[in-house]
Amino acid sequence: MLVLGLTGGIDSLLEATGISDTGIGHDSAAVLIRDGVVLYAIEEERLSRIKHTEKIFSSAVRFCLDSAGYSFEDVDAITLYASEEMLNEMLKFYKLDIPELVVFQDIRSLYQYLFSREFGVKICRDKLIFVHHHLSHTAASYYLSGFEKSLVLTIDGQGDYISSMVVDANDKNFEILKTKSVSDSLGLFYLKVIGFLGYKDFDEYKVMGLAPYGNPAVYREKLSRFYDLLEDGDYCIHAERILEMYEILPPRRRGEAFTQVHMDIAAALQEALEAIVFHVLRHYQKLTVQTRLVISGGVGQNSSMNGKILNSGLFEEVFVPSFAGDSGCAYGAAAYVAHQLQPDLPFKKVSHAYWGTPIHDDEVADALAPWQDFVVIEKLLDRSEHVSNLIIEGAVIGWVQGRSEFGPRALGNRSIIADPRVASHKETINAMIKMRESYRPFAPSVLAERVRDFFEVPGKQDEFPFMSFVLNVRPEWREQLPAITHVDGSARLQTVNKADNPLYWELIETFGRKTGVPILLNTSFNNNAEPIVDSIDDSVVCYLTSGLNYLVVGDYLVTKKDWGNEQLAKLFVTLPKAAVLTREDRYISPNERGYGYFLVWNYDTSRRHPLSEAWYKILLEADGKQSVGQLMLSLGLPGERQAQAYEELTGLWSDRLIILHPRSAE
Repeated sequence: MLVLGLTGGIDSLLEATGISDTGIGHDSAAVLIRDGVVLYAIEEERLSRIKHTEKIFSSAVRFCLDSAGYSFEDVDAITLYASEEMLNEMLKFYKLDIPELVVFQDIRSLYQYLFSREFGVKICRDKLIFVHHHLSHTAASYYLSGFEKSLVLTIDGQGDYISSMVVDANDKNFEILKTKSVSDSLGLFYLKVIGFLGYKDFDEYKVMGLAPYGNPAVYREKLSRFYDLLEDGDYCIHAERILEMYEILPPRRRGEAFTQVHMDIAAALQEALEAIVFHVLRHYQKLTVQTRLVISGGVGQNSSMNGKILNSGLFEEVFVPSFAGDSGCAYGAAAYVAHQLQPDLPFKKVSHAYWGTPIHDDEVADALAPWQDFVVIEKLLDRSEHVSNLIIEGAVIGWVQGRSEFGPRALGNRSIIADPRVASHKETINAMIKMRESYRPFAPSVLAERVRDFFEVPGKQDEFPFMSFVLNVRPEWREQLPAITHVDGSARLQTVNKADNPLYWELIETFGRKTGVPILLNTSFNNNAEPIVDSIDDSVVCYLTSGLNYLVVGDYLVTKKDWGNEQLAKLFVTLPKAAVLTREDRYISPNERGYGYFLVWNYDTSRRHPLSEAWYKILLEADGKQSVGQLMLSLGLPGERQAQAYEELTGLWSDRLIILHPRSAE
């Protein structure tokens, strides 16, 4: 049986915010499974290049079906990660604001229209199956864990009118023990407090890195006013009291330095979250006597919390995938339906998420060749030997191999890698590419068979392939591994198994054989303006617009040439498909009117990027068939304005506001 699982919104990539501002969720994704086994899976952001996109899943669906060689006619069921009842109710409310929706009698007819609009196909109403949001979360982690019996805890902001679910899972039977309303949402509680730290949605993971610098005792009493622990593992959140944070400080403004107050608040918040979750888990572990735990939902990506749960000994084993958030519901809904329709399907523990775009060695040279004005391309005879030597010499490398990872974490196939023994790499990598807060730690990738030699691993669980747990570095290794050891002696580790990722395992093993440390620093391959790279072109562009020393794609080593305006002039330019150019006639002073030029996004018009008049005119004409130089010539830009335009170009490219490619779109 072939099942296609989907998450995300309903806006077309080309549409301005309107009908799809009513989308049912973020992190759009598609997963194709056959008889319970994943064939292909990818998040829409990897293809559209829009972080956490709410746009419809079109590119992701096409990728999955085309890669597997199937059509919509072959698909037995299409699953969506929300209940039909809730979506029908939402549709009624949306009709009040958007009269165009009145033509759709129910959510099934809306999705039939969407499939016709996006793919030109007519989908049978009965092929659409809707799965409760938190059951999708439950299934996503449960069916990957391999645990036939376990306690399952889902925690997020909200979904299907609830924010958490506790499930007693036994041989694929889910007994729902408890649900929590949105008013008691731990996800929204965390989000509201981090607003005072200057953070917003999708920034929660940053606060985990800030917390170890703080003292939770300083604001423990204040944070404890925001919740109550009740009998039988219950709790309530007093969201209205969070405004009391103004008694401590105003919200941090963008660009303001972090103070000890911010750090202490982060520490107290993290402690409060853990106190509530432990209160829930202790009760339901005692009630069910389950020895294994599965966690899912956006809050389940709190790897510091997960590490504490594992270290507590409350459960013998704990499983959390790297895609515990909403994109993982594409898999969860599909897996839930597959196992409901095929009750005899076996399931076993899944130890990787390499389900995305493949990099084939025999295609790499042809994909890199058009960039030869910018890079030197060298075929490596012994990839691991050569690359490990470069790392030992201090190089920071973009590493692109095999199939891309599903979910928000780079697990060795779309990674930036470096020597974990070099303390300065924390600052170096931030300056080169990441441009992120200096307090945030980098993660280690370690050979699975050597994990206990370097990290304090409790109990019998010794595989952590999804980078979902923060554990302590062994004290004797902390000074020797400064680039991956956080201020509190911890690290968010990934174990690498030879069977799952032989190329990455071989590189780490070779590095370890030469240094005595079978560990590499691993962070996602992207800059702060884009999702993780997916294609070879993505990786080349990210490499060229960063300070990375080398790029390794397949068994090819890529090194930058000394390129400049002459080479840039040959590149073909286009606008991202979701970009909108605007010219505003307005007052620029009390007595003078003038024009302002901007690039905005159709999904977020609050993000306005100022443009020069020259680049506004260039982008008006840009169609991917004319090079930068040709456009400047046709517009008659004089030499001085050309020089200014080239200076502006590098920033536009680095911020992913324009697309440059060495080949014409013709």
